[in-house]
Amino acid sequence: MPAQPLRIVFAGTPDFAVPCLAACLASGAQLLAVYTQPDRPAGRGRKLSPSPVKMAALDAGITVEQPESLKDDQVRAHLAAYQPDLMVVVAYGLILPRKVLAIPRLGCWNVHGSLLPRWRGAAPIQRAVLAGDRETGVDLMQMEAGLDTGPTLIRRSTPITRDDTGGSVHDRLAELGAEALAEGLARVMAGEVLTPTPQPAEGATYAHKLDKAEALLDFNLPALDLERKVRAFDPWPVAEADIAGERVRVWDARAMPWTGDTSPGSVINASRQGIDLASAEGMLRITSVQRAGGRRIAAADYLNARTELRTP
Repeated sequence: MPAQPLRIVFAGTPDFAVPCLAACLASGAQLLAVYTQPDRPAGRGRKLSPSPVKMAALDAGITVEQPESLKDDQVRAHLAAYQPDLMVVVAYGLILPRKVLAIPRLGCWNVHGSLLPRWRGAAPIQRAVLAGDRETGVDLMQMEAGLDTGPTLIRRSTPITRDDTGGSVHDRLAELGAEALAEGLARVMAGEVLTPTPQPAEGATYAHKLDKAEALLDFNLPALDLERKVRAFDPWPVAEADIAGERVRVWDARAMPWTGDTSPGSVINASRQGIDLASAEGMLRITSVQRAGGRRIAAADYLNARTELRTP
């Protein structure tokens, strides 16, 4: 008699989780339901909008559940009624209580966007870029009650280059996470029992959620720190700078060597190559900006409107 297919419930919300949902659909497992956060107001009209995971699930004809919380007894009973063997959680955004973790026969797996224990928490991808980490990756983790503290099952790593942004690393890790999950599902469905590896006791850091209040560049910091913020905060919340009295969004910038006694934040040079601002160490050359209410433009085009900044 053929073995019964692995029964999975998937939980995820943003774009990062969509490739993992696709991996579940392609795995040959039985995807029972998809849990995602309730529709939220979005855009200028603040209309209720479905999550990317909800849209992908509906396109695939999968049942979608959107509870406000998993702490309610009726919600947990409804989840248990699916009788899942495994729950796969990817950037879901809701806490899974112990009673939920205990429902699936094989427990709950999480795809996390860092090399644990580095960067536990809400924004591991951007914090890695901001900190100047040279490497990051994804861990397929067996979930436990602590925040991202569970043992890891499968790992994929990737370098962070100086050209990477929060967005480029996000997209790369989303695909690597799907690869790790697909491997884990295939091995379990082949009868293998995955061996969990406990996380090291040392080296844990917490990746705080991104806040728009962090976006403003402080030129009392070294230029390299400012460059990293510009890259980490692309595409959200986008770094901002005051350029000779005007607040603009900064999309591209590069730290460069410079020595001088100009006060931090002052314009040193402004030409087609970019706008050079003094910092505590070196200078930051800004090459792409966005004015209030405008679109993203090259610094050279910005200077066409602010000819007083141009230097010979």
